[in-house]
Amino acid sequence: MLDPLTTEQRNPNSMNLDQKSVREILELLNKEDVTVPLAVRDEFDRIESAINLVVHSFKNGGRLVYVGAGTSGRLGILDASECPPTFGVDKSLVQGIIAGGREAIMNAIEGAEDNERAGGDDLKTIGITNKDVVIGIAASGRTPYVIGALKYAKEIGAKTASISNNKNSKIGAITDVAIEVVTGPEVLTGSTRLKAGTAQKLVLNMITTTSMIRIGKVYQNLMVDVQPTNEKLIDRAKKIIMEATGVNYDVAERYFERAQRNVKIAIVMILLNCSYEEAIKNLEEAQGFIKNI
Repeated sequence: MLDPLTTEQRNPNSMNLDQKSVREILELLNKEDVTVPLAVRDEFDRIESAINLVVHSFKNGGRLVYVGAGTSGRLGILDASECPPTFGVDKSLVQGIIAGGREAIMNAIEGAEDNERAGGDDLKTIGITNKDVVIGIAASGRTPYVIGALKYAKEIGAKTASISNNKNSKIGAITDVAIEVVTGPEVLTGSTRLKAGTAQKLVLNMITTTSMIRIGKVYQNLMVDVQPTNEKLIDRAKKIIMEATGVNYDVAERYFERAQRNVKIAIVMILLNCSYEEAIKNLEEAQGFIKNI
């Protein structure tokens, strides 16, 4: 039954939505969106707890796995897919699983989210272990596929967290940490790709960004493990070296090549005036944190 869910209720501010002008619709959507960051802020304690689970997992050889259906599943996949180029991590470290599989990323797979057993089966496919953290995402907080995945994760001893947009959610009841960002009724009734989806995206950004900072993937506020895989990112890599060390573009470019296009190693080579091999050794001793060198 969806009736008790706040995400499924009608928004009194948009009852005559189909009668509004384009500008009026934009103003209403924007006004409702403004409330989302405040709702996220109310869950900082739970978000912090989830991040601590993820950081502990990363430091002990574990992974972060998002599980969701529909919009929630796609948001998990989006966040996971952006971690390797941004932080230089292996694509297996943060993963997103969606009900219905890869086809569901682009097309709705009818009924996939209702299969509770499939959630656990999909986690088995990637070899989930008790070192991993599984985060279930569901605006309603009751998606069977996500429930199945979380139950299986708990069975094998993995840490779990949930992100939903309703209080006292079913997924929250079975996880170690329950993040429940109540965004209220949507402008378009039941369309949780709106405020609920925005809230989920904000929380996912917080979880991965903060976790990566805590394991040394950031120096000051610079993406020092960025992967220079295209012209834009190559230029960004050189500018990061400049910002971190104060050298000019030519020097940054020279050290970028000497460091085999590894931004972090180039920075250490400049800061310590050392060789490539010495920079690697110093980084290893500092556990990847430039600030500890």
